Amino acid sequence: MSEAVVVTITGRVQGVFFRAETQKAAQSIGLTGYVKNMPDGSVQALFQGSKENIHRMLQWCKKGSPHSRVDGVTLKQIQPEEDLTGFEIRWH
Repeated sequence: MSEAVVVTITGRVQGVFFRAETQKAAQSIGLTGYVKNMPDGSVQALFQGSKENIHRMLQWCKKGSPHSRVDGVTLKQIQPEEDLTGFEIRWH
């Protein structure tokens, strides 16, 4: 059964390849969704998949990419989106 969460990551997460590393991690874990920069300097991601895989991805988000500094991770459970395929970087 698929679950979905929207996650907001704050800290030094823009300009440090955070989106690309998030995409790579989510794909290797087997999640669908997206990641995008937000105007306030945070990064937002939607992760969809099994509860266990989402948990693994949230643990990754708390550490972040090699050059990032994660200050906070907040999440909100949402209804899964049926038409999501793959994991993409969104630009807006």
